[in-house]
Amino acid sequence: MSLSIYLNDLKYRYDIYHIVNVFYFAEKLEFTSEQESSLKIEINLDSIVINGNLKKFSKDLDLTVKEQIKKAVFEYLSKKTETMHPWGTLIGIRPSKIALELINEGKSDDEIIKFFYEHFYASKQKAELCIKIAEFEKKLVNSVEQKISVYIGMPFCPTRCIYCSFTSNPIGKCKKIVEPYIAALEREIIAVAKYIKKSKLKLQCVYFGGGTPTSINDDQFKSLMDFIYKTLIFGNDIEEFTVECGRPDSITVSKLEAMKKNKVDRISINPQTMNDDTLKLIGRTHSVSDVIEKFELARSLGFDDINMDIIVGLPGETSIHIQNTCLAIEKLKPDSITAHGLSIKRGSQMHEEMLKNKLFKIASQEELIDMYGQTTKLAEKLSMHPYYMYRQKNMVANMENVGYCVEGKEGIYNIQMIEERQSIAACGAGGVSKIVFLKENRIERQFNVKDVREYLSRADEMIEKKSELFDTLYPDTKEES
Repeated sequence: MSLSIYLNDLKYRYDIYHIVNVFYFAEKLEFTSEQESSLKIEINLDSIVINGNLKKFSKDLDLTVKEQIKKAVFEYLSKKTETMHPWGTLIGIRPSKIALELINEGKSDDEIIKFFYEHFYASKQKAELCIKIAEFEKKLVNSVEQKISVYIGMPFCPTRCIYCSFTSNPIGKCKKIVEPYIAALEREIIAVAKYIKKSKLKLQCVYFGGGTPTSINDDQFKSLMDFIYKTLIFGNDIEEFTVECGRPDSITVSKLEAMKKNKVDRISINPQTMNDDTLKLIGRTHSVSDVIEKFELARSLGFDDINMDIIVGLPGETSIHIQNTCLAIEKLKPDSITAHGLSIKRGSQMHEEMLKNKLFKIASQEELIDMYGQTTKLAEKLSMHPYYMYRQKNMVANMENVGYCVEGKEGIYNIQMIEERQSIAACGAGGVSKIVFLKENRIERQFNVKDVREYLSRADEMIEKKSELFDTLYPDTKEES
């Protein structure tokens, strides 16, 4: 289905597109100069007319014209489609940041809830979630410019999931470039470690993600873990070393032992769903029983901080599927869970198939909200509290990703990464390094190339660019030539 939109002032095209996309998710939206369109929007100095319906801009509320336009379109489409969207017009990635800023201004909970509704039509429940997370993040979010974390990326997976748009390559087709990739990655890690040392920075977290770090073979993984420990962990009093194992079909006793030996204190085993039919549909080669087996194996080897990811809205799934997933995870009792909403991203197989009009059945808006609610109840049953949150564009039901954990098992790196109050040096293909200028409230980024083969040929260039970026924050640490 295609929806045509006539807009007399294209200055607001981007904003209106994203509001309309909330209601007509995954449908083709086209702006047209023809007034005979599905949605006709005319913006005037003090009002907006939507398909003949006049809405005057309020002079009583402290809202920008853009905010009033978005609210008017949202209000009209809510009535037209008879659907409920709890986040209202709020499309931003980090809504808890808004709550944190208001808390720091001394606003009460009631004032913040009112702000979220008046500015975005966001529900009381979502505003309260933002407040709860902001209050918790306030305790752990970075406030020291000299603190830094390191991200290490492994761009390989056993197979590629249909919804994935990350830097991830099926390892079966890439075996010849794994060793060269590891060699280039290690050069970049050495350079980052040297920079941290000479700049006298405090390394807080090391996060090894992907892709799937454990997709490489046992010997390669053991060697790389030894290297990371020797180069970054040993001699640094870090607070958190995480490895995102991810896929259970890539986890072995040898790899778990290598992580334990090298002081990894937090791992992720991510089923996404505990339904075998869905696992097969989304392109995973493991079963639910594999998830349970590898989780119990990790527990038996002494891992006491294990995260599990769930995705709400996977194709074909209903409330019954999520109920199965929640019941299975409740029995395993992980230390944290992350409930993600399915995001249909450009570059994913799923997005490409949708463009070809191949249908993937996604649950209705009402059912998706119920499915999200089940993950919240799961967290409550496991005595977990929400501690970080972020949102993405093109998410089913326009909802959110929330990390829950039992007390004391918060993923520190997750908080620093989402709140963007700490500099992060990212190593590997597709890595994004960030320099955070706390006093200026400014962020500069350096992007590593995503293509693995291009990364191999340009790794030294990535290292040099990273060094130049970090020298902008720490100019006094430049070595004399």
